[in-house]
Amino acid sequence: MNIIELIIDENEEMSGIDAVSVVERPAIEEDFVALKDAKNQDHILLKKVDDEKRLLVGAGLIPDKPIFRRNGEQEFYIYFSKDTVRKASQLFFKKGNQNKATLEHQDKYLEGMTIVESWIVEDSKQDKSNFYGLNYPVGTWVIAMKVDNDEVWQKVKNDEIKGFSIEGYFADKLQRPQDKQKDKLKTQKVSDEFMIFDDRLAYSSKEKAEKIAMDLGCKGFHIHEDDDGNEWFMPCEQHSIENELLNRIKDVVKNA
Repeated sequence: MNIIELIIDENEEMSGIDAVSVVERPAIEEDFVALKDAKNQDHILLKKVDDEKRLLVGAGLIPDKPIFRRNGEQEFYIYFSKDTVRKASQLFFKKGNQNKATLEHQDKYLEGMTIVESWIVEDSKQDKSNFYGLNYPVGTWVIAMKVDNDEVWQKVKNDEIKGFSIEGYFADKLQRPQDKQKDKLKTQKVSDEFMIFDDRLAYSSKEKAEKIAMDLGCKGFHIHEDDDGNEWFMPCEQHSIENELLNRIKDVVKNA
């Protein structure tokens, strides 16, 4: 299965993150922590207050984390580098999009939703997100959203909203002639958890490979070895290589 790095196209005016959606099933598999009743959150407050803070804190984008996508019959993974995550977070505020939020990627901006704080994780062990019981890898874009929308906050309290999901326009780095990344991506270690073989994604654990196989409608896994002799587990019992090239991806990325 193909894995594609998405990047910011600096020549495209619309490139970047347009809005942040609050969703029940975030594609990056990371929930946020909801700072609700202050009486029950004294351990994370500078002072005790009576009113609800109505803050949602969590990851907007995690670098080098493959996200499964399906476009018609075509299935693939996308991911963002640390550099792209940083650029996207900065461009988001430069364009003044901090008040643009949606619910489950509906085509309507919500009232009373504002990103009031954000940062890039520079040190996982000493990052501010640890204060909220969160643990993200270096390069993660963490956001804090203030929720003054009563309907949305009720959904948070009902556990119907569990994470953030971005909406935006990105370019496919693999298909840009000036970047010449295709050969490099054929075999490349993305992180300690993911490895690319023949443009397909393999995992460091059998369990993860089997879980993805179920999502893809196949069973089991097969094994690949890297140059150091480490075993990586790829979904499905057989390995198949598609010859067709993916068209340039330049569409709204909705990580629902």
